[in-house]
Amino acid sequence: MKKFLLLISLIFSSVLFSQKMITRSGEIKFEASMPAFEEVAAKNMTASCVFDKSTGEIAVLALVKAFRFKVPLMEEHFNENYIESDQFPKATFKGKVLNFDPAKLSSSKVFFDAEGDLTLHGVTKKVKVKIMFLQSDDKLITSSSFKVKPSDFNIKIPSVVKSKISESIEIDFKFDLEKKI
Repeated sequence: MKKFLLLISLIFSSVLFSQKMITRSGEIKFEASMPAFEEVAAKNMTASCVFDKSTGEIAVLALVKAFRFKVPLMEEHFNENYIESDQFPKATFKGKVLNFDPAKLSSSKVFFDAEGDLTLHGVTKKVKVKIMFLQSDDKLITSSSFKVKPSDFNIKIPSVVKSKISESIEIDFKFDLEKKI
């Protein structure tokens, strides 16, 4: 009977103290514009993110075809010619927020380093980013901005448009995370 009660209490404590936060409506934007040329930018409003406050582990998933451009033809070229979204339908990040301490969370911005594996276009690269957290009622808001190079992910830019696209692409994300039920 004692073993049974111990088992039940362990199960309930892990459920009660679960620290997983989630969203399925996160925002990821990227900008690859060059001055004096047409804007090369897109936004995805359906990215998923799971963050475990107890371990600092974070995972992000974005469907590539969900990125929206102002110009439909640019979106078509992005999916068919550059990112090849039929062959590589998702972009992911799996990593850890270093030295994460939930006790430091407040209504003021708190910054941590995060590192992990970014997979895009079938290529995985280690990245390290500065990530911001802000506690807002029951939500945990997190955001970051960092740069990547298309060449690092074997994304070929044709020479005819190479001067119109930045060598470094600015990626911004924002996730309003809620407790996983």
